Amino acid sequence: MFRFLEWTILDNSIGSYLGVTAAILAVLAFNKPLSKYIAGLLFGIVNKLARGIDKKSFVRLMVSPLKTTLVVLVALISLEKLHFPEVINVTIYRVSLKKLFETVSIITLIVSLVWLILRVIDFIAIILEQRGNKEDASDNQLVLFFKDFFKVLVIINGVLLILKFGFSFKISSLITGLSLAGAAIALATRESIENLIASFIIFFDKPFSKGDLIKVHGITGTVEKIGLRSTRLRTDQKTYVTVPNKQMVDSIMDNLSLRTQRRAFVQLEIQSSTPHETVDRLVSGIEHIMQSRKDKIENYTVFLSDITKNAYVVFIEFFTATIPAADFNAVRQEVNLSIIRAMEELGVKLAVKDPEPAAAAQ
Repeated sequence: MFRFLEWTILDNSIGSYLGVTAAILAVLAFNKPLSKYIAGLLFGIVNKLARGIDKKSFVRLMVSPLKTTLVVLVALISLEKLHFPEVINVTIYRVSLKKLFETVSIITLIVSLVWLILRVIDFIAIILEQRGNKEDASDNQLVLFFKDFFKVLVIINGVLLILKFGFSFKISSLITGLSLAGAAIALATRESIENLIASFIIFFDKPFSKGDLIKVHGITGTVEKIGLRSTRLRTDQKTYVTVPNKQMVDSIMDNLSLRTQRRAFVQLEIQSSTPHETVDRLVSGIEHIMQSRKDKIENYTVFLSDITKNAYVVFIEFFTATIPAADFNAVRQEVNLSIIRAMEELGVKLAVKDPEPAAAAQ
């Protein structure tokens, strides 16, 4: 009754064709639920190692590459059961059609596996971001950096596997050539490599993080991004400055966000003709101004610091908490206006510098 299944067409029986077709159609029909089921099994294993992971995020990342991998794997295993028809095994540019088909199959399988591994790396990055320090933005920067780094390694290894198994290329000679080329590139891109190494130092040493206000090379700005080659700052002039990471590491960098207080100082040079009683009253008045603002000023210093030919120098220094810049400037303005008012009440005037001597006639 089923003798027709043994009929041979293109070196294969009809039964073999039907079996392969049935296997491929079955995996296509049940591909999505089967992929979700496998992703759920993998999630059960992962959840035991790291609890609190979102199942939907894991399944969403894994389903697409799992679907492709399952279809490719089942199709290749099924087609392996068939004999490639010799009648259509033509040779084109010294490459047989059978060899071309095998090469395409291997490349497809390797690409799908690489895609699956890349999605696993994405999921691991999500876990690390969820378990990272929410207050330290540099942790997330480090996760993003290593995610991209390992993705590049996986892609490079995928290309090498394609060359070896797809094109029968001797990758040992390729690796040797890449090593020599890498050495030449390293010499030509020494500065870029130094910046890359500096980025590792920044990530691990953490002298600053994203969002910190820093000062380097006379530039003050907020860190907006820490890259592999450079760090981007948004200055108080609202400009966007790019500083190479090597300079960020080698230079003296002041992290203003880590200061414990804000400092302000005023240096008054009053006329030397001012009576000493008035000077004493002015210093006491300024101290009273500071004491009356204990809610805003944490500590202060007021004293007669120097006596010159033309002026008495009164040094005023005070510190506030790490309040926003706008609030700090408001406190400074308030203190300065109070000092001006005290000087007016006491009739104290600022010293005037001697005029520049006239140039001698030629």
